[in-house]
Amino acid sequence: MYDRYLALHAVQHFPPSCLNRGEYNQPKTLIVGNATRAVVSSQSQRRHWSVDIQCWLDEKTARTRRLPPLVAETLREAGWSGDLAHFAAGQVARSATAKGMDTNPQEGHRTQAMLLLAADSVVEDLAALCTRHRTALEKGLAALTTAPDEGNGKRKRPKGPPALLPTDEVAACLSRRTATINLFGRMLAGLNGAEVTSAVQTAPAFTTHSADLQPDFFTAREDWPAQGDNGSAHLDTAFVTTGAFYRYTTVNLTDLVRNLDGNHSEALRLLRLFMRAFIMTVPPAKKTSTAPHTVPDLVAYAVHDGRSLTYAGAFEQPVQASHRGGYLTPTYQALDAHAGILDKLIGTADRIGHGYATAQSDNATHLGTRHDGFDALIDAALTDVTANAATPTTATA
Repeated sequence: MYDRYLALHAVQHFPPSCLNRGEYNQPKTLIVGNATRAVVSSQSQRRHWSVDIQCWLDEKTARTRRLPPLVAETLREAGWSGDLAHFAAGQVARSATAKGMDTNPQEGHRTQAMLLLAADSVVEDLAALCTRHRTALEKGLAALTTAPDEGNGKRKRPKGPPALLPTDEVAACLSRRTATINLFGRMLAGLNGAEVTSAVQTAPAFTTHSADLQPDFFTAREDWPAQGDNGSAHLDTAFVTTGAFYRYTTVNLTDLVRNLDGNHSEALRLLRLFMRAFIMTVPPAKKTSTAPHTVPDLVAYAVHDGRSLTYAGAFEQPVQASHRGGYLTPTYQALDAHAGILDKLIGTADRIGHGYATAQSDNATHLGTRHDGFDALIDAALTDVTANAATPTTATA
């Protein structure tokens, strides 16, 4: 059976800003269609959507390599000796899988791989697990420090301690899921049950037209100058970009329902939150000095069976500003025209429904039903997601 997808498209103007910085602390750019475009990476977008959804649900996740050191810190606060707490931290990683996770013992057994965890109580629960198995941990530590004598004055140390904590219980703590883990997935090699396929696929956002870096020279005045000092305390140049961005993401609804063990009502709840985040979240980089708090000029959706469709091809050739200036209207027109071209090329048999909401006065011809606002658009999208009783989403979940 086919998977079902919800595709989301947005056109959004951002004033002079630095939404996503690269390695040189400047706005990211890429060459698209032989023209420089301002870019916001897919990772940046997903990160901030996830953070907002976590705040709305009060359900936090944590990306960390410091889980074992934090467990050790909790144990030391409970009165454990430093050596035993350090050993227990190593055992958390050693017992997580059959072979154990690689750690750096010199850094408190910080894991080599970053973990994505359901943050609520995971450190406390692992510390409690260590406490229940304290006797075994004490014996394991003693075995490392009192190895048998080889007869030449040297003590033979074992190659490495065995797993002393129950692997299934450690793995269960690390494998817990949250709403955003079910949406955006998780990769954790070697830990059965922890990996989650991302239901969300996201493209880098890019300006529909050429957009070069623009310098912003600034100074900071010395408020307590020395006698005769008329200079500034600090001089620098920041770089910003501006333009109309095309944003695209798609949700594999079949995967989302599967991640939720077939819970369709929860999938719809998360989908509503995700659409709200897609529409309203703005990357916060340099927000104090740029405040780029716009909303999209256009948001469009389409529900498809089989695969999703991006309209990025509409902007392979950079759009030109209108005769009055500005890129929003020509971007809107190019997007609508490209949607019509795709309809002719591949047909619409697999499309369940589509619609849009926009600040433009003219109606689009190929984007579906026009809705008055984003709330109405979200409602319509969720209705189309559940259309047809024997949908592939229902059949395969």
